[in-house]
Amino acid sequence: MKAYLVLATGETFAGEIANAKEDVYGEVVFFTGMTGYQEVLSDPSFKGQLVVFTYPLIGNYGINASDFESKEPQAAGLIVSEQSEEGHHYEATQSLQQFCDQHQLPLLTGIDTRAVVKRIREQGDMPAVITTDLSRVSFEEWVPLSERALVDEVSTKKVETFEGNGPHIVLIDYGFKQSILNSLLKRDCQVTIVPYDVSFEVVQELNPDGLLFSNGPGDPKQIEDRLPTIYRLASTYPSLGICLGHQLLALAFGADTEKLRFGHRGANQPVINLKSNRVYMTSQNHSYVVKEDSLQRTDWDTTFKNINDGSIEGLTHKHLPIQTVQFHPEAHPGPSDSDEIFHSFIDDVAAKGREKTYA
Repeated sequence: MKAYLVLATGETFAGEIANAKEDVYGEVVFFTGMTGYQEVLSDPSFKGQLVVFTYPLIGNYGINASDFESKEPQAAGLIVSEQSEEGHHYEATQSLQQFCDQHQLPLLTGIDTRAVVKRIREQGDMPAVITTDLSRVSFEEWVPLSERALVDEVSTKKVETFEGNGPHIVLIDYGFKQSILNSLLKRDCQVTIVPYDVSFEVVQELNPDGLLFSNGPGDPKQIEDRLPTIYRLASTYPSLGICLGHQLLALAFGADTEKLRFGHRGANQPVINLKSNRVYMTSQNHSYVVKEDSLQRTDWDTTFKNINDGSIEGLTHKHLPIQTVQFHPEAHPGPSDSDEIFHSFIDDVAAKGREKTYA
């Protein structure tokens, strides 16, 4: 049936939709990867967002059982130029359209995605709606994502442990991707997943060797009440922060964050290691970044920068075994150039051993 993408600017783009039952509002953003639509639709960092895919053909390899980043769709809707009706891959269990129908995930096709992306680059990420009836559109009741408790919506509510013979890592869940867990398990770590609002005392009882502060959706300042606990935890255990976890650690140790105009989302984002001068192609998905000028009054050293816009992509602490990256070293989807970040983290954990000095 005929359907529309309406931006908060008032611009309207016409397309087709097969599964619309009601209007779906969200923050419209764009993703620049050629592949990875299954990871994107299931990544908790996309919670509440309408994702425009810049690659013109989406769905050509279908949906499989192994590439999900969470147990259910997280994006509010998908917007594509053309979708493949079938999934041509030996692991495919259903088409993208079948999956979206099954989960009532809006899939808007036939859209001039180049034009939409140009608007986002000019105006920034903005509210938008997928609708079949233009007369119903109203943004008056739209709740900006910066005002929603997104992390609380996606974080686990229970403690769960995965066995391993290596170091014990506590994964603090702000909306973690399954591939981060897989990266730790592949290295034979024992992993315990805990809610984002876990107390210091609960973590202490778990007796970890290191902590991983995960990715997740939204503005890190939405949960700034967690910063004292984050500071205490990271001052006690070797720590790695990824994406939102990177931003939260930066905030907890005195830096500041800000929102980018249209964020970094894709599997082709170049970053440079300032120590080795090596360039990595990375997978990214974030709206917020650490402000470079705010680092001057902290004990952070910058380790990575984005080549395209010069934004901060990674930090290490001058005195504590803490490292952070804005990008995704688990590389799912995307290149595995930065996989060594996990090796470096495990090395920090091993060096610290089981000696603990509680803050």
